[in-house]
Amino acid sequence: ISYDGWTTVMGAVDPHPALVAVAEQASPSDMFLGDDFHHNGAFRLSYGFEYAYMEEAAKTDELFPFGEFDLYAWYLRLGPLKNVNEKYFHRSIPSWNDFAEHVNYDAFWRKQSLPYRLDSPRVNTLHVAGWWDQEDFYGPVTIYRELEKHDTKSNNFLVVGPWNHGGWRGGAGKSLGNIDFGSNTGEYYRGRIEAPFFAHYLKDAPGGAPAEATVFESGSNTWRTFSAWPPKEATTRALYFGANGTLSFDPPKATTGANDSYVSDPAHPVPYRNRPIEPTYGRGSTWSSWLTQDQRFVSDRPDVLTWRTAPLAEDLVLAGDITARLFASTTQQDADFVVKLIDVYPEQWEPNFRLGGYQFMVANDVFRARFRESFEHPKPMLPGQVTPVTVDLHTQSYRFKKGHRVMVQVQSTWFPLIDRNPQKWVPNIFEAKDTDYVTATHRIWRTASAPSRIELSTVVP
Repeated sequence: ISYDGWTTVMGAVDPHPALVAVAEQASPSDMFLGDDFHHNGAFRLSYGFEYAYMEEAAKTDELFPFGEFDLYAWYLRLGPLKNVNEKYFHRSIPSWNDFAEHVNYDAFWRKQSLPYRLDSPRVNTLHVAGWWDQEDFYGPVTIYRELEKHDTKSNNFLVVGPWNHGGWRGGAGKSLGNIDFGSNTGEYYRGRIEAPFFAHYLKDAPGGAPAEATVFESGSNTWRTFSAWPPKEATTRALYFGANGTLSFDPPKATTGANDSYVSDPAHPVPYRNRPIEPTYGRGSTWSSWLTQDQRFVSDRPDVLTWRTAPLAEDLVLAGDITARLFASTTQQDADFVVKLIDVYPEQWEPNFRLGGYQFMVANDVFRARFRESFEHPKPMLPGQVTPVTVDLHTQSYRFKKGHRVMVQVQSTWFPLIDRNPQKWVPNIFEAKDTDYVTATHRIWRTASAPSRIELSTVVP
């Protein structure tokens, strides 16, 4: 799992003749595009800071001595990223120095990226991922897809369940945070998928190879199998942002002027989860389940835009890719855009009345707009110009049940998970000054020529 999963993949790139089968589990794939330390070029501040210190400050793992429990306030007082070396690390943490020096997708990141090393699967390979993996969801799915392009022997398989990072290993896997998945999914994986996989390939046990893709469909809480992932039978449907916070399958008709705006202030960033935000690996931390937290904690913030459907008349079943296509403008020169796809439970929810109205985050990610055309060569946004920004929300198997609502939220801070974008153009945010952090008004457009929307891969219920 995790780094050990990465070594598993590396061992299978040019395998020893005795190596027959491997299970790569939650391996990172690319540390700039989607795994531990960056997502689409946006730096994962709290995780990067705390993990680098933990691994490199001493000969054994050591937690940074914050001296307080709620780190939202601590990271806000930290100020610009350059203060990390000036006040605390003093250039003694190699990984942090690398973060500060390689702020674009250069050779430093590319040479570490697994897709650059992969061709065809050389051994029977099982890729394992968790839908709510707080560290490395991008990795295993990306590795599976890269190998699948050249899988001529049908020995490349994918399993994704309702888990956090490594949540399939050891525990029952029945729940995560407040969400109950109705069965012991971890036990199911270990007993019904992983053990038979190795028994088949290592001991010639009967039963044959696993399905190409075995995925847990949350919402209905059932396991499903497909002959490909994303499924070949999936069709793309678009939910369009509309006036008055509406979300529907009807494209906008307005020709000019239609948009929703918010003021993004780096001095008052949106927390990425409920406060207190404990140290990542500290005592009492909820880091492992934060992706399942009720999103109502940001519902009253003026710097979070929300669109939602009417209660669904029938089930909406996702199976495959999810992509947000925004048309945005800003009064400054840079911006981050966080997009969240959310299942809004009915106010009277019979399975558990305590979750009435719960806003369960199904998919999410952040995109740093300077990289909208190239991760290698960033460029500023032009103030006032409507600009397309595509945010990959990855992939999901999920059933929005009849009577639930689909919600989409857009915001520009997610703190301190993601460092604050100054919004004023600076070539290297790690060298930004206090005065570079400025407020900006961002607009999300919803006209016929700029139809902001979220595209969903769906299958027949």
